[in-house]
Amino acid sequence: MSMSDDTNEERKGATRRTALRGLGLAAGGMALATGVGTSPATARPRHGHGTFVLVHGTHSAGAFWMPFARELVLRGHRVVMVDQPRHGAEAFVAESYQRQDLAAMAVEPSPLKGLGLDDYEARVTGIVRQAARNGPVVLVGHSLGGVSVSRVADAVPHLLHHICYMAAFCPSRALPTADACTAAPENANAVSPVKLTVGNPDRLGVLRLNFRTGVSGELALLKEMICADYPDADFRRILAGMQTDEPVAAYAGRAVGRARSWGRVPRTYLRFGKDRTIATALQDRMIAEADASTPGNRFRVHDFPGASHVGPLHPAPVTDVLDTLAQ
Repeated sequence: MSMSDDTNEERKGATRRTALRGLGLAAGGMALATGVGTSPATARPRHGHGTFVLVHGTHSAGAFWMPFARELVLRGHRVVMVDQPRHGAEAFVAESYQRQDLAAMAVEPSPLKGLGLDDYEARVTGIVRQAARNGPVVLVGHSLGGVSVSRVADAVPHLLHHICYMAAFCPSRALPTADACTAAPENANAVSPVKLTVGNPDRLGVLRLNFRTGVSGELALLKEMICADYPDADFRRILAGMQTDEPVAAYAGRAVGRARSWGRVPRTYLRFGKDRTIATALQDRMIAEADASTPGNRFRVHDFPGASHVGPLHPAPVTDVLDTLAQ
């Protein structure tokens, strides 16, 4: 092979590597990254902004966001799907859960015991700091992920272009924790997972749920909580991605945004009208209390009246809104 041929092959190789990076597929896997210490996808944002950082909710993982992330990447955005500590790629799977031994599952220790919002905030803040090197960050949280959004917006508001709560907890001085939000009268009609709890949460240090149950009544309750409007096949797919344990300290940690930091970041709320985990009335109260604390910077509310807790079955309507937040 001539020197000219060698040069042409090198150019072709560089072109292929560039194309793969642009699709978020270089370096051994999808650069729709999870966890900390990872690099966001390198597709150039269409609107000239930086990266979407997506934070999952309770008993979930970064992969929850894959349908939304895929759409955002196809629209030219970079996306990082966060795994909170001991979730997703770091998930703890109890040996007793694998065997479906409920007696053993009630007492098997969990490494998530002792984790709390400080750990969650540190994970997300670290990723935001890395992502911000490539431009402003749009930080989105679903469900329990909202408390991390509030904490991170207090810690690094200057790195955030926009924050978004997707059917998520947004604590206030009156409702300072996720636990307080859940216990609010506006959430009285929500479906509670308490009857599905395995073991004593105070002793285990985690709220442990059995998502592999075959009991029809328990499955019906889970479906009502998560996605009552979904076909059963899609409901089972979502259950397959759920994790047994969530640390009780994450629900009890204070996450009240301060007006001088969190309160100056533009914010959006995606309001789901058939949510049976965070009732729509509670979503409305959290929005109102946030707006009262920063009347000059109010929530931009987008209503999805038919959506259950995990959002519409097809991600495009939500992604359409997320896409605008990067502008």
